[in-house]
Amino acid sequence: SLSLSLSLPLSLSLSQPPTIMKQSLKDYIVDPRDNIIIECEAKGNPVPTFLWQRNGKFFNVGKDPRVTMRKRSGTLEISFRSGGRPEDYEGEYQCFASNNFGTALTNKILLRVSKSPLWPKEVLEPVVVGEGSPLVLACNPPPGLPPPLTFWMDSAMMPITQDKRVSMGLNGDLYFSNVLAKDSHTDYSCNARFLFTHTIQQKNPFTLKVQTSRKVAETTPNFLSPTGTDSSRMVMRGEKLKLECIASGVPTPSIKWFKKGGDLNQKVKLDNFNKTLRIDSVSEEDAGEYMCMANNQIGSIRHSIYVQVKAAPYWLDQPSNLVLAPDENGRLVCRANGNPKPHIQWLVNGGPINRSLPNPSRTVAGDTIMFRSVQIGSSAVYQCNASNDHGYLLANAFISILDMAPRMLGPKNQLIKVIENNRTFLDCPYFGSPLPVLRWFKNGQGSGLDGGHYRVYINGTLEIKRARAEDQGTYTCVATNILGTEENQVRLEVKEPTRIVRAPEHQSATRGTMARFDCRVKSDLTLPITVTWLKDDKPLSLGSRLKKDEDSLSIPNVHEGDEGTYTCTVKTEIDQDTASARLTVTDRPDSPMDLELSDAKERNIRLTWIHGDDHNSPVTLFVVQFEEDRWESGKWQNLSSYPGDVSTVILELSPFVNYQFRVIAVNSVGQSRPSLPSQRYQTSGAPPDAIPRGLKGWGTKKNNMEISWEPLLDTERNGPNLHYSVWWRRKDTGEEWSNVTTVGAKHIVHDTETYVPYEIKLRAVNDFGLGGESNIIIGYSGEDMPEAPKFFKIIQRSTDVIHLEWDKPLEPNGILIGYKLNYQTVNGSRVGLMQMQSFLPNVTTYTLRLPERAIRYKFYLAALTQVGAGEVYAEESPHFTNEGKSTLPTHVPVNQPPIKLAGLIEGAKYHLRVYSNEYHSISSNVVTFETSAAYSKDQVDIATQGWFIGLMCAIALIILILLIVCFIKRSRGGKYPVREKKDLPLDAVDQKGEDGSFDYHSDEDNKPLQGSQNSLDGGVKESDDSLVDYGEGGDGQFNEDGSFIGQYTVKKDKDETEGNESSEATSPVNAIYSLA
Repeated sequence: SLSLSLSLPLSLSLSQPPTIMKQSLKDYIVDPRDNIIIECEAKGNPVPTFLWQRNGKFFNVGKDPRVTMRKRSGTLEISFRSGGRPEDYEGEYQCFASNNFGTALTNKILLRVSKSPLWPKEVLEPVVVGEGSPLVLACNPPPGLPPPLTFWMDSAMMPITQDKRVSMGLNGDLYFSNVLAKDSHTDYSCNARFLFTHTIQQKNPFTLKVQTSRKVAETTPNFLSPTGTDSSRMVMRGEKLKLECIASGVPTPSIKWFKKGGDLNQKVKLDNFNKTLRIDSVSEEDAGEYMCMANNQIGSIRHSIYVQVKAAPYWLDQPSNLVLAPDENGRLVCRANGNPKPHIQWLVNGGPINRSLPNPSRTVAGDTIMFRSVQIGSSAVYQCNASNDHGYLLANAFISILDMAPRMLGPKNQLIKVIENNRTFLDCPYFGSPLPVLRWFKNGQGSGLDGGHYRVYINGTLEIKRARAEDQGTYTCVATNILGTEENQVRLEVKEPTRIVRAPEHQSATRGTMARFDCRVKSDLTLPITVTWLKDDKPLSLGSRLKKDEDSLSIPNVHEGDEGTYTCTVKTEIDQDTASARLTVTDRPDSPMDLELSDAKERNIRLTWIHGDDHNSPVTLFVVQFEEDRWESGKWQNLSSYPGDVSTVILELSPFVNYQFRVIAVNSVGQSRPSLPSQRYQTSGAPPDAIPRGLKGWGTKKNNMEISWEPLLDTERNGPNLHYSVWWRRKDTGEEWSNVTTVGAKHIVHDTETYVPYEIKLRAVNDFGLGGESNIIIGYSGEDMPEAPKFFKIIQRSTDVIHLEWDKPLEPNGILIGYKLNYQTVNGSRVGLMQMQSFLPNVTTYTLRLPERAIRYKFYLAALTQVGAGEVYAEESPHFTNEGKSTLPTHVPVNQPPIKLAGLIEGAKYHLRVYSNEYHSISSNVVTFETSAAYSKDQVDIATQGWFIGLMCAIALIILILLIVCFIKRSRGGKYPVREKKDLPLDAVDQKGEDGSFDYHSDEDNKPLQGSQNSLDGGVKESDDSLVDYGEGGDGQFNEDGSFIGQYTVKKDKDETEGNESSEATSPVNAIYSLA
């Protein structure tokens, strides 16, 4: 048998009983202001004819001028343009559609006209009730069709406020759980809205008067709706269920719902402040006992509602059309369910089946009709009616007896293109009666295709489970029955799939930059492709800005409007591929808004703001800035920063500042524009909190010390008239502190000694008081050029290496930064080029390798401070004979007349020592003496003082010891020829050092070396002065072997002065020139 809907062109040539296609609702309510249209549409071959019954009787459409039937249709149209009442056409209508092969029926359509009656006139007396009492204002709307919607309003057409205490019930009444004095009004009005007529009817308003009392008594809950302890409800399956519990009581009770035997399921919704339980579509499992409980602090009460669920009939197995060939068998099945269980009744062509003509091939068995060996001429339309107390179902199903050779219903020689590896279906729609047998063949060869890689469906479709290249070819479907054979061909081509091999990727782009989405495609070369772009599932308009090329989409200068999901769609005639990616446009955040100051305190205040749009880049930081109008008006400065998830902060403030604030938001793109400023906030003054930073003391000259510091910031002033109190004193001397007050950021202390340490401290002061005192720091007065190194030795242990040693100056006059050594070769009156070496302050030795054995050098050594190079210490390297032995001069005592030290300061204390200018290891002990006070008449002659006589004796003893030492050295060295000594070039130098010493050198003819340098730094001066110029005797003295007498330098060390530098004096002492 065939169970087909013959809607194909074939049905135009086949006989077919009628089939109902469209009909009006069973319960049909119409608007009286419109024409009435009752629908009945059917199809069949031949075209059906239509007739109507009204209230079970034939309705003669032709006799009523207001009623017309549409052409080739059974639809009725009732017009009232020329008069008439719609109510006159109310009733039950049924349409019959018939042709030569049977009759089909519509449902019975109950036609009713919508009604919206007026509210009955009534006089409502004022309602007087005591405060705390329950109250129900009845609505009782007029009955309408369909029933109206009700609501309560006042005279101003404003809804009555409803809450837990006051609410409207399902019947439209207004319930007060307890009345309050504020409920007294004169305009409680119930309104009814009729849907079909779009009208609202208003009831006369209630006047409510509440009698107040001093104290409202508390009461236990009591149900206003429903009443009693239990009630019942019946609801139809699929309809909406609403259960209601409204209770009175003081205080206002709360409502809770329960279901016996289980919890409330997810279908249950609670409305109207928990007073209404709602289930939108009821099913059988929703039946049972529901309990509502009202309780307040005084007590509780319960009500049970027993819910029954009934069901109008609903389909389990609806009968369908049946097409049979002669002598075939078939059946119609009609199964339905409901509560109570529906009764099944069969009809044929609109009449009871038991009243129809006998049909030996038909057997009725309850909900099933069996057909055996049907014959031509037994076509008919059967109706199944399933009904119970709550409704009915009516279904039409025809049985059509046909005798037809196979026919192909699809197009001939169809070409089908499929994608490789896809599941593929080749259709071969066919028809025949009796039902033909269908077989498939490939390329006209072999047996039928079924099983394995193929599957043939009952409707003739061939499935290829996974199409491969070798499946290409021509497929033939052949339909065969006893009346003939018919075939059709389908040509199959297998193509490569279309794929996006490089898909667009999600990306974020900063506003103003370029975004690019890739979409690279691979497809079958024989299939043309089309690439389209969508934005948010809508076609993308490609203009002058957006550019599409073969493999990508470019979006230059992106902005917020470009944000969205971009989809690349690649299509061929048989397949397509899509890929999507989202473009997120980021930008600097919007400015924070609505700055507000609160919780103001003396040193802090709360600042609150509202975040602006972050433009898809989360805010990571908020910067709070301030501006004050006292010192730098109009200049915004950073105050503090905070994480990006806060919107309220406590700002720590400085005293004596008139603040206003603004906030800047920062994200990964950049920072927002500043927010609008807040209102101003003035803090009160206070002594300075901050201690000036960067305190230090150093000398800019050798006799001063500059004390400086970083001035306080404007916000650290804390008050007006800011100044600084500076304190200093010599370190470790026990001096009193000196101090000065200044408004600047430095102070210079004058008349200091050279490079001495000072203790320094500082504090800030304003009109509100003293600030904190700084820690004591150590500063130094100015540096000067250092003295000559303490000693300078030249040691030649071999003929090819000279080793130099020296020690730091006794008076560095600052921080030593190194040493400078200049040296040059000397050979008689000829000198070589000056060479230089520099040393770090911790280096006191140097080794010089001699290129030749007989070379001699002259060295000039000076210590360095930041001020410059100090006193030069000059030495010559020793001379070696051809035999490699050194020649050492002998020391011969020389009588040196006493030296008078002139220009000393009165009352000053001095240290005096005598040392050899060439050999610092030879020196006298230090002698301390003090000059007398200024001369007066009371003073005695100094030459008569005992201390002076002792001092002179000590000096004479020291000189005697030195002469003895020199004599001993000479005796050990032996004699040497005068000629050799004459060959030694000696320097004649008269140099007064900064330490007050003089150096004396003379050579044999008292002439300077030819071409010698002036000094290490231009300060060492070669002189032709002889020792005669400095002694009291006439001629210079020579020893017995002809050598010149060497020189000693008297060096005095001043222990203490009273401000001015001491005068200097020399004390030349004759000694033997020695290289030892």
